[in-house]
Amino acid sequence: MKVSMYDTLLELPLFQGLTKENITSIIEKVKMGFHKYEAKQNIAIQDAKCNSLIFILDGSVAITTTDEKYNFKIEEQVNGPYIIEPYSLFGMHTKFNATYAAMGDVDTLNIDKGYILTNLCKFEIFNLNYLNILSNRAQNANNKLWNSHIGNTHEKLKNFLALRCIIPKGKKTLYITMEDLASLIDDTRINVSRALNELQEKGVLVLSRKKIILNDFAQLISEVESMEND
Repeated sequence: MKVSMYDTLLELPLFQGLTKENITSIIEKVKMGFHKYEAKQNIAIQDAKCNSLIFILDGSVAITTTDEKYNFKIEEQVNGPYIIEPYSLFGMHTKFNATYAAMGDVDTLNIDKGYILTNLCKFEIFNLNYLNILSNRAQNANNKLWNSHIGNTHEKLKNFLALRCIIPKGKKTLYITMEDLASLIDDTRINVSRALNELQEKGVLVLSRKKIILNDFAQLISEVESMEND
């Protein structure tokens, strides 16, 4: 294995704090699957069983979360190194929450759930890293749920996306009708339309038929927070 691969693994949150000697020991004992994907190939599919940790080592991945019940979907993008849904490997619902597709050439590393339990969990730093990831997600989710329908229309729009987006920054594309969006954030269509058009005038997003494109989610958060302080 090349040195650059060691360095890449050590950049991943679950392996941070481990030494190269630790990584070598893991590689020798744990069955790892290295895969290459081309553009538009699916890496993981929404509602499919999550049986392994999938690490995006290099490349860009499109994330699509579809809610068929409420008729909307959100598209995002993430660059490696990145771990796909480590929280979906355990618990009552061990299925992927979104579909992950390669946007170009993508390299991944898969580690089977069984090998994680029998080998990786022997490393205290790995366990601590995993617990921190799960705890941070739970705490962030609690904060998002607490604020989901609080505030004015701008804040509700921000919280709606914050609650459903996997990556808290970057470009987002929301496919939804104005009526459905208003219903989901418990507001009127007129208020939603007015708020979205104000944000469009500020260059935060672009509106088109049944589609809202955000240039950068962090920009939306910053703009809404500045409105709160005015």
